[in-house]
Amino acid sequence: MTRHRIFTTSFASVYPHYVAKAEKKGRTKAEVDEIILWLTGYSPEDLAARLADRTDFETFFAEAPHMNPARSLIKGTVCGVRVEEIEDPLMREIRYLDKLIDELVRGKPMEKILRKG
Repeated sequence: MTRHRIFTTSFASVYPHYVAKAEKKGRTKAEVDEIILWLTGYSPEDLAARLADRTDFETFFAEAPHMNPARSLIKGTVCGVRVEEIEDPLMREIRYLDKLIDELVRGKPMEKILRKG
């Protein structure tokens, strides 16, 4: 089975697209960062280092300090696929992030996005 090319794509090459998508809808880079930090457990400094060293998605998620256990509460579709039904663990993590960014740009409050209430 061939691996999806997103796995070897640098996180830093996609990150500006997350930020641009959010800013186009009136949200902020800080909110995008908050989502990433919540999901992965990276500190702001660690995230900056990962962006600077152009870590690929596979390494970015494999070396995340603490994947948030509440991410299992993320439900819904991304690109027509239900995130909770994605079998490949890495692809599921990537789609969780995509889903959170989608919720952000759709105007959902941060406390809902971060599954706090």
